[in-house]
Amino acid sequence: MKFMKLILGDKALTLSDIRNFLEIKPQVELSPAVRERIVVSRQVIEKIISEGKTVYGVNTGFGKFAEVRIKKEQTAELQRRLVLSHAAGVGEPVPMEIARLILFLKIKNLSLGYSGARLRLVDLLLDILNAGIVPVIPQKGSVGASGDLAPLAHMALLLFGEGEAFIPQGTGYERVSGAEALNRFKLHPIELAAKEGLAVLNGTQAIQAYGLWSLVRAENLVRTADVIGAMTLEALLGTLTAFDDRIQSIRNHPGQLSVARNFRQILAKSPIVESHRFSDHKVQDAYSLRCIPQVHGAIRDALCHIREVFEREMNGVTDNPLVFADTDEVLSGGNFHGQPVAMAADYLAIIMAELASLSERRIEHMMDHTVSELPAFLVEDGGLNSGFMIAHVTAAALVSENKVLAHPSSVDSIPTSANKEDHVSMGTFAARKAADIIQNAELVLAVELLAATQALELRQPLKPAMATAAVLNELRKTVPKWESDRLMHRDIEAAVGFIRSGQIISVVEQICGQLI
Repeated sequence: MKFMKLILGDKALTLSDIRNFLEIKPQVELSPAVRERIVVSRQVIEKIISEGKTVYGVNTGFGKFAEVRIKKEQTAELQRRLVLSHAAGVGEPVPMEIARLILFLKIKNLSLGYSGARLRLVDLLLDILNAGIVPVIPQKGSVGASGDLAPLAHMALLLFGEGEAFIPQGTGYERVSGAEALNRFKLHPIELAAKEGLAVLNGTQAIQAYGLWSLVRAENLVRTADVIGAMTLEALLGTLTAFDDRIQSIRNHPGQLSVARNFRQILAKSPIVESHRFSDHKVQDAYSLRCIPQVHGAIRDALCHIREVFEREMNGVTDNPLVFADTDEVLSGGNFHGQPVAMAADYLAIIMAELASLSERRIEHMMDHTVSELPAFLVEDGGLNSGFMIAHVTAAALVSENKVLAHPSSVDSIPTSANKEDHVSMGTFAARKAADIIQNAELVLAVELLAATQALELRQPLKPAMATAAVLNELRKTVPKWESDRLMHRDIEAAVGFIRSGQIISVVEQICGQLI
């Protein structure tokens, strides 16, 4: 797998490509057509310089200093100072997976041929990426307009041997200076030419990277939540009536239809469901069970929209100014403004907070013996044992935290650059928060998974459906039944790893066919 290649050409990237990039870590190459496009774009910049024209970002200052003309012999120093001054990020480093994705997405943006960077610069970025060098990028400092200036500046420092990087070392990574990182892989720093500093710094690649990383995790979690929710419904002796296709069809939301179908597939021929099908034990379940198709479905429909926004963004151009080689023009605009992806990231945060919120309510039903008709907190010998009592408290804490994090960032703005940049998107924080919420949601669903498997076993001698039994048996390979109190943290960590691996979907699909 390590020899697999990802070639950037004329074909648009998809979320599946990003998933493969993150999981497989392929070598990345540029197609011949893309390489030619980059060369032609650079020729426009060289022509402007030779003719002595004044163009923003080529031979002028930046932002409020756009009216200041820079001498030809100072253009390289202008770009270097731009990167150094803009590398003003603070805080802990961006997670390496996401920092690597930022680098890849910047290469993709430059490959479109509207930035005027030299092929030599793009090749160096490719060499850095393919060597496994990961730039150290502080998390904080971007307002998401003029692009992600501070994060991308820290990435750009590597081009001339400044800043810091993580480099492969044994089974892990070592943090070294930018100069040392290049030296270890026999890569040579370059002097930035006119326009190049701005080409690398302008763009929404940090927002994109956080958002796309989050989307990959979210799509897995949303599908997994159907399986875990089905296990809980089964364990709580819930009715499948609310999942009847006729009910969904007359409302006709695609996500709702898909979720209900998944539940019917997963719980087909369940002995537990059959045991109370014709009884009046429960006429209607609580909303957290009965309304799963409506809530999970709405989340799925929202994800479709969010995916479209981020896929458009990563295949679009977010630099400024932009080079149009067909007319030899360089035009200044506002494609760097992160509003489209900021709003999508906020939407992602909201829907994933809701996914976790509904899960927590289902966990609570399993804890309450008056509702579940199972031992309190899903453990025998209660009192001596606390069972899942505090695991539920942890889930509740995470859901409460998510409610605060879900407050949209994109409704905020603060003027910067002496009011030149007077409206910003706050998209980078929106995307960072979405990533945090998704990780919290994974943990909440992990608690529900642990509780649901325990509850299903407490229903014995009744047997669960084949699909849910298969998930239970697979989890039991690493997490035994809770007989008496032990270190809960380890079980939660094992369960969340099980969720993130995608194994739950694989196990279920082997039994009942492909889920939607």
